[in-house]
Amino acid sequence: MERNDFLSPEGLRVDGRRPRELRQLRCKMSPVLTGDGSAFFEMGNTKVLAVVYGPHEPAQRGQMQNECASVSCEFNIAAFAQGERRQRRKGDRRTAEFSLMLKQTLEAAILTHLYPRTQIHVFVQVVQSDGGVRAASLNAAVLALADAGIATRDILASCCVGYLEGTPLLDMNYSEEGGGGPDLCVSMHPTLDKLAFLQMDNKVPLESFEQVLDLATDGCKAISDYMRQAILDNLQALVSTRGTFRV
Repeated sequence: MERNDFLSPEGLRVDGRRPRELRQLRCKMSPVLTGDGSAFFEMGNTKVLAVVYGPHEPAQRGQMQNECASVSCEFNIAAFAQGERRQRRKGDRRTAEFSLMLKQTLEAAILTHLYPRTQIHVFVQVVQSDGGVRAASLNAAVLALADAGIATRDILASCCVGYLEGTPLLDMNYSEEGGGGPDLCVSMHPTLDKLAFLQMDNKVPLESFEQVLDLATDGCKAISDYMRQAILDNLQALVSTRGTFRV
């Protein structure tokens, strides 16, 4: 795809969205019953499953921290996630970088001091990849933590923004990410109005950086509202189900 094909003369993107428009969001809470919490999160055609185990006693004494919980994360992309089958080694560089990013961001978001001498393990599996994998993975993990009843500072929400043809593009898909422009991934605590994570691939022009960052934070706030409502709906469903039982 040529660079000038990402926006039509009418200002529409390849998938019909406007530059400041998110892809459709969907999620399902508790899809995996064997974990302490889980969530399946979709941003357009990017689909991610997250499962949380814990808080529980660490398997190894060396992993125990007396003052807070230790957090570990495991990230994986399915071989079939991007259409063409790619065999990834378990310890490849991208997988390791994503696992570290998840660990650092979630560790800062979780109120770990409430769970001393325990371990929280977060497993993230990308089932289908069509751009925005970092953001979708973090969002799925946060929903899974909420499903497990693990306290966090806020509903941490993540979103990616690109910059192509002089235009900021919210929540880029795979073809847009391949356009060679800058890509900014942001996580924030909307209620606290505080950035938690920022990663940039390629440089955004200095005169446009504030505009790109503002669009990313607006996207995070919209995604956080969606996630918050999903959590509330799940809680209401649980209360309704349990309300049918009589002691």
